[in-house]
Amino acid sequence: MTIRRREFLGTMAAGSAVVTMPAFLAGCGVQPAQSLSSNTPQNPFMDWFGVDQARVSRVMSELSANGADQADLYFQHSRSNNLQLEDGIVSAASSDIQQGVGLRVVIGDQTGYAFTEDLTLPSMLAAARTASAIASQSAVVAPQAFDPMAMGRLYATTLPWAEVGIDQKLPLLKMVEAKARSLDPAVERVSVYWNDADERVMIATLDGRLITDHRPMTRVTITVNAKKGDEVQSGYSNIAAREDFNWYTEERLDTMVREAVDRTLILFAARRPPAGEMPVILASGASGILLHEAIGHGMEADFNRKGTSIYSDMMGKKVAEPFVTVVDQANIPNERGALNFDDEGNRAGRTTLVENGILRSYLHDEISATQYGLAPTGSGRRESYKFAPMPRMSCTFMEDGPHTKDEIVAAVDRGIICETYTNGQVQIGAGDYTFYVKNGWLVEGGKITAPIKDVNIIGNGPESLKRITMVANDKRLDTGGWTCGKNGQQVPVSQGIPTVLVSKMTVGGENVS
Repeated sequence: MTIRRREFLGTMAAGSAVVTMPAFLAGCGVQPAQSLSSNTPQNPFMDWFGVDQARVSRVMSELSANGADQADLYFQHSRSNNLQLEDGIVSAASSDIQQGVGLRVVIGDQTGYAFTEDLTLPSMLAAARTASAIASQSAVVAPQAFDPMAMGRLYATTLPWAEVGIDQKLPLLKMVEAKARSLDPAVERVSVYWNDADERVMIATLDGRLITDHRPMTRVTITVNAKKGDEVQSGYSNIAAREDFNWYTEERLDTMVREAVDRTLILFAARRPPAGEMPVILASGASGILLHEAIGHGMEADFNRKGTSIYSDMMGKKVAEPFVTVVDQANIPNERGALNFDDEGNRAGRTTLVENGILRSYLHDEISATQYGLAPTGSGRRESYKFAPMPRMSCTFMEDGPHTKDEIVAAVDRGIICETYTNGQVQIGAGDYTFYVKNGWLVEGGKITAPIKDVNIIGNGPESLKRITMVANDKRLDTGGWTCGKNGQQVPVSQGIPTVLVSKMTVGGENVS
């Protein structure tokens, strides 16, 4: 699978919030908004549409009428809101409600899938018959009662985002714009993008589990254009989390704004580095995009089950140096990629993919886990009820190593540091990649000497993993609003990495005679 020109600003996902204003906005004269629509109940499917256990059992019976190794119903109700401020003017505002149920039946390698936005019993039964058409075996007895699982608490919020009005969000966006303009007279244009969403899911499985989850999300992005003479440069920053309105503290927003402005202004002094093969230092945090795209996807079990990943025959073998450990962990509170349960109803948690340089596990959904004879890793994810789940990452990162950032810089005689990324291209099976680096630094004689820009780095993910020669002790998850695309499905993720030295990578800079 090839990902073309990935836009790492991505599509914006969503979150739930507190109706009270942050203290630093109290002087703006804004009153708390009243609810613009009815509150979403804890379980809208049962409360609004009468989808009780008896009805779920009836639909499950129809779904498994022709046989099933696995079967599930995935109910989803999601409200999202978007707001865009450009040069002090609201240029776009929208709200959206997405609702429906996806019905899946699995027999061996075959999957039958159907969905409907209509949650009435006749419509769900019709969808169940469509999904079950792949099967021609004896009926499976569906559970007559389900065992409700306790809701997780990784991203509990006080009130849904539906209770936070535009009159509370807009002063925050205007404050962000004003801060950006105040930092430097060269700042010419500022755009601020807001997104929040409140998502409820209910999952019923053939083995009798009933899972409910409330999944909030929020994100703010700022883009800055600056001009000096005839030269114009642009930069951005964003923050995202499964959080509520109070998460947006003045300090957190200040940091985001300064980061965007600093990334933009440094470009006026930056130049392209020399081209060729050289050591590359991946800065902590956002460089986790390389770990995610060029390496992590190759450890998703569907690629390995089909033999298209370079890691297909490397389980238990050395893939990196002993100080390299790579983890995918969904149960990190409030992270954008966090999940209490995956989209198959399995408890999400921590999966160590590479331990001390040895490949230990793939990321499994229920289908791949069954074929490997293993338990699922809680990695079955889907974009919405319109899609069947597949193995996906959540919060992917590399653990700390034995070195320091200063030691790594001192070890490089001639190379670069990569800090921020805008897009790239990855061949997931083989791991070949090209990434565009927006901001970085030149390293000469073990010292950081000059800012660089407009750099392409080219390599192979598994090969780069083997070429990691130093890992620092400054691991950081990036707070940006990362969104991962795979097989036409988008899901929110988190990623991070400590400062890492890759001994050799191709750098597309300027040819120096």
